[in-house]
Amino acid sequence: MRVSQLLNPTLREVPAEAEIISHKLMLRAGLIRKAAAGIYTYLPLGLRILRKIEKIVREEMDAKGGQEILLPIMQPAEPWQETGRWDIYGEEMFRLRDRHGRQFCLGPTHEEIVTDLVRGEIRSYKQLPLLLYQIQNKYRDERRPRFGLMRGREFIMKDLYSFDRDEAGLETSYRKMYEAYSRIFSRCGLTFRPVEADAGAIGGTGGTHEFMVLAESGEAAVVYCPTCDYAANVEKAECQPVPVADSTATGPLAMIPTPGARTIDQVSTYLAVPRTRLLKSLLYQGDDQVFLVLLRGDREVNEVKLNNALGGFISLQLASPEVVQSTLGCEPGFVGPVGIPQDLKVVADLEVPLMPQLVCGANQAEQHLVNVTPEKDFRIDQQFDLRMIESGEKCPKCSASLQEARGIEVGQVFKLGTKYSKALQATYYDENGKEQLCVMGCYGVGLSRTIAAAIEQNHDQDGIIWSMTIAPYHCLIVPVNMKDTLVRETAEQLYTQLLEAGVEAVLDDRDERAGVKFKDADLLGYPLRVNVGSKSLATGHVELRYRDSGQTELVPVADLAKIVKGKVTQALSEKLA
Repeated sequence: MRVSQLLNPTLREVPAEAEIISHKLMLRAGLIRKAAAGIYTYLPLGLRILRKIEKIVREEMDAKGGQEILLPIMQPAEPWQETGRWDIYGEEMFRLRDRHGRQFCLGPTHEEIVTDLVRGEIRSYKQLPLLLYQIQNKYRDERRPRFGLMRGREFIMKDLYSFDRDEAGLETSYRKMYEAYSRIFSRCGLTFRPVEADAGAIGGTGGTHEFMVLAESGEAAVVYCPTCDYAANVEKAECQPVPVADSTATGPLAMIPTPGARTIDQVSTYLAVPRTRLLKSLLYQGDDQVFLVLLRGDREVNEVKLNNALGGFISLQLASPEVVQSTLGCEPGFVGPVGIPQDLKVVADLEVPLMPQLVCGANQAEQHLVNVTPEKDFRIDQQFDLRMIESGEKCPKCSASLQEARGIEVGQVFKLGTKYSKALQATYYDENGKEQLCVMGCYGVGLSRTIAAAIEQNHDQDGIIWSMTIAPYHCLIVPVNMKDTLVRETAEQLYTQLLEAGVEAVLDDRDERAGVKFKDADLLGYPLRVNVGSKSLATGHVELRYRDSGQTELVPVADLAKIVKGKVTQALSEKLA
């Protein structure tokens, strides 16, 4: 490809809409252009990168026995209604009606439609296991699409669905995909961690892992153990209850005024009491139910854990001040568990019973109770791990200190069990002629998101640094002065030789200053760059520059094609190992 013929409109200035580095660089490098909020057009170089990731994904899926299909983007409502997710998915689902009034959606995911397919085609245990995958657009009406390809309303995914005879078969399929995903992201040149995670709206009763690309700009927090292999999303990470060491406070329960002190920090300062001795009391509303949540004052509630512990609400949020007033007769900030109505359910974090004497709201304006004893002065109906984990806490596997990092989710694997096959009656007949439910798993890779994650992890002040495996082209040839006949002809000759050697090469044949060409080359992140200049040609050499290290070496013109071919082959082979 010649740059003069390439649709690659690079930008010098950072577009105002771009907030994170991948979005900025993809726009500046001419890889994408915005069509609408959360919806992007892929330009030629951006599409080449996407196709390379698709190729890696297909190779790894096929190697594990996956069969590629293509499911419809527009899905009928009926299978979604059978599973109950038509209502659960809420406003994120794009919904529409045809001219006959029949309801459809633009697929945010494809569990229902693929299970509907299988229930109509699978009859015998001899047809299982089955691994079906597709590479398909997905649509979710994000409330606030942002960060370019990181959080869009239209995005590209690979989703595979496994259908097995039993849990043992599911475990085999899950392990296959776990291994395949590890190879996919390694081949893409990414540093990543598989972490335990929450299943979210996909659901299922089995385990799930997210594959997180580690990057400072990551929107998710993960904790990991530097000693063992434990790693988890903070929404999922197991918290060990820690007793409060300070138990110096003694005395009878008493109510004291706390004017103007309604937050944990304000009460702690006003009463000169450590936050570890304060009780955080929060009134929550899940759908049409109201309940009281208790945890230590220095902890933060984990709403994912809370929702899972209580069975999963469609809507879970802090109760409004009006609901707090009508339920407990006070304003938020003075809520406490003592003397509350008997029909108000109380759920507590595992650390609450370990608090000796504590301070809590008195359910009266500007009043708090001191010297409150759990289970003596108030009831706890249920206890769960309800809090967010913190860096430095003990690993639940080996007790080493956990460390925290930021991550970008690029893939997730789920053990669904029979959640969808039961709802949709996807069954098979076993060896004894007995009808059984298929046991399912689902496995997704965000292909468009992987592009953004690769940039977030691999860039410098000059632009993108691509791995050889997913770079739009392997090598760029830059004739420093197109008016110099020897320079121009040598560049053309090297370009032809590289193409004949099977190297993906680009020739920057524009009549531009060398500095402009070099800046574009670094911005676009081509792994190798050949600078053809009159000074080096005088000795029969050209410059070979490595984008990742910034190092440059002189290479004989006669050997250039062979050397570049070797570098490319070596880099690609290392990722396949």
